[in-house]
Amino acid sequence: MKVLESKNLSKSYGSIKALQHLNLDIEEGTILGLLGPNGSGKTTTLGIILGILKYDAGNYEWFEGQFGEYHRLKIGAILETPNFYPYLNALDNLAIVSKIKQDDASNYDELLKLVELSERKLSKFSTYSLGMKQRLAIAAALIGNPSVLIFDEPTNGLDPQGIAEVRNIIKRIADTGKTVIMASHILDEVEKICSHVGIMRKGSLLASGRIGEILNNSKLAEFGAKEVDKLKQCLAGMVGISIIKDNGKYIECAINNDVAAEDVNRYLINQGIYLNHLVVKKQRLEDEFLQIIKTQKAQA
Repeated sequence: MKVLESKNLSKSYGSIKALQHLNLDIEEGTILGLLGPNGSGKTTTLGIILGILKYDAGNYEWFEGQFGEYHRLKIGAILETPNFYPYLNALDNLAIVSKIKQDDASNYDELLKLVELSERKLSKFSTYSLGMKQRLAIAAALIGNPSVLIFDEPTNGLDPQGIAEVRNIIKRIADTGKTVIMASHILDEVEKICSHVGIMRKGSLLASGRIGEILNNSKLAEFGAKEVDKLKQCLAGMVGISIIKDNGKYIECAINNDVAAEDVNRYLINQGIYLNHLVVKKQRLEDEFLQIIKTQKAQA
């Protein structure tokens, strides 16, 4: 089932175009990362599809219209900073959220176990670390057993341990079959958590699809030899290899997946070039993201 479909969604703040003609299709079970720098339109997008912000043009539809105006009951969300009563403990705060959501079926102990807060369920919210506050917010978003979870920068401001904890929780939630939409500017987190990615810049969706489709069908490699100029000339003449940069010591290239590193090494030896450095790296989302941003800037 198509969980969310948007067509030409647009939003402006005066002369600032926060969102421009956003077309987005999200299938059930997708883990989508909306990726982009600050000001790219990620939070605006989430605010619109949650009904918090008004949009200027276009339209969107949840769950193919199945639930009408009650679709919001099927969605759990965290936008910006978690906000609970500081003098209440986790159980009491979750109970209040349940009343707001008109839910009486959620098991608080199970939710707190999922977010690793069982041992602190009777502690006041004011005593929680930032990571613990974020984890309680995730538990609150799960009240009512929503089909879709929306997170806006869920690891923002957390230390490495807190980032890892939140990442693992989101992955466990996704493993239950729920659809997850996550806005982030942290490339590594999107790559580790998400099945799909949408790259945004200045309110526009530049590219979207499965992580494997967005990544180029290539790998990266660094080559080094004493005769750098000759090495560069030979690499430039090889089919399936394109030079990305030459820092004077190593030459970084993109190599098609059907070209093996040992074949390149053998070819270079036949040309009288003996490598003193060869490192093959997986093409990462970060490289692709920066390339897409660079291409769009050049076309603007």
